Amino acid sequence: MRIVWTILIVFAIVLNLFGLMRFIPLYFTAPLLFIVFYLAIYYSYGRKTFKGYKKNVTFPSIRNR
Repeated sequence: MRIVWTILIVFAIVLNLFGLMRFIPLYFTAPLLFIVFYLAIYYSYGRKTFKGYKKNVTFPSIRNR
């Protein structure tokens, strides 16, 4: 997955360079660059969070007392 994000980031940077050279409108390439950076950082840090231990606790019902 890291390779895909690297390719997307490089592609967005190249598009942004084309935008700076006025081949592609800059109002299209700049937000795309920031969206790709944001999503790459979000997905790289989002998976490493600890979600806790799962407890298999069964509560006895009141009728069985």
